[in-house]
Amino acid sequence: MRGVGVIEFGGPEALQVVDLPEVHAGPGEVRLRVHAATVNPTDTFIRGGARADALRESGPPPYIPGMDAAGVIDEVGPGTETDLQVGDAAMAMVIPRGSHGAYRESIVLKADAVSRAPAGVSHAEASTLPMNALTARLSLDQLALQPGQTLAVTGAAGCYGGYMVELGKADGLTVIADAAEKDVQLVTDLGADIIVPRGADISDQIRQVAPDGVDGLADGSVQNEQTLAAIKDGGAYASVRGWRGPDGGERGINFHVTWVFEYDRRADLLERLREQVEAGQVTLRVNSTYPAEQASETHRLFKQGGHRGRFVITFT
Repeated sequence: MRGVGVIEFGGPEALQVVDLPEVHAGPGEVRLRVHAATVNPTDTFIRGGARADALRESGPPPYIPGMDAAGVIDEVGPGTETDLQVGDAAMAMVIPRGSHGAYRESIVLKADAVSRAPAGVSHAEASTLPMNALTARLSLDQLALQPGQTLAVTGAAGCYGGYMVELGKADGLTVIADAAEKDVQLVTDLGADIIVPRGADISDQIRQVAPDGVDGLADGSVQNEQTLAAIKDGGAYASVRGWRGPDGGERGINFHVTWVFEYDRRADLLERLREQVEAGQVTLRVNSTYPAEQASETHRLFKQGGHRGRFVITFT
């Protein structure tokens, strides 16, 4: 069985096709024949060795990145209680550990980590949903805003930011989002109520349209302190890179760190996201697809930045 991973940590060129042992589903598990795996920022950390110590503790190489997988169920373990059946198009978020990452032709997962893919979409499109959308869902749940309240989103043209906009609107929130000039139409199409220019003066831009400040802010562009003045006293902030706010706090703002592994094995949430895709509330965005043999190219392009939609590695 083929996978894409690293033997030696390094740049994009370190990614290579590797041979992996065949895996089979045990009790409580299903096997997903992976046809598409999305490239995310965390994948580059694994490839580059940012988490080398933890990876080495998990066993010898190859180390396989990947948190998003989509494909077809081809095995259901004995005694597994699930509505999934062999032949179902499915998707899952994967928590990488050692060779257990999404960049592989076949992966065994707990059944409650896997849901059906949205109807009528490609495997590549389905693979862009789980991790990024679950991250956005967790941020929204942490912010705990009520319908009618105001959410600001930085990095709104990115995958996490785009899902924040769409899911925030589905939750009945008023959404203020940033965008570079080239992304204004994209963020408008995602449903943002108000768009402000992105940049270091983001708080001033948001305060111009929300003088009292916003109730919550999701910081997809990782601007940290630069965003805080946009939030009203006692509001809420969600970080996707572990920032917990300034020492001593800030005007009673509630700081939340969004670690998506908290929503591992939440097929119920994936099912809800699937329904929202089918209802047209959530958009799936693929930039381009590359076969496994060209996986290093996806990381090279990702490193350049500025792309919209995700790169996807495919296995045929």
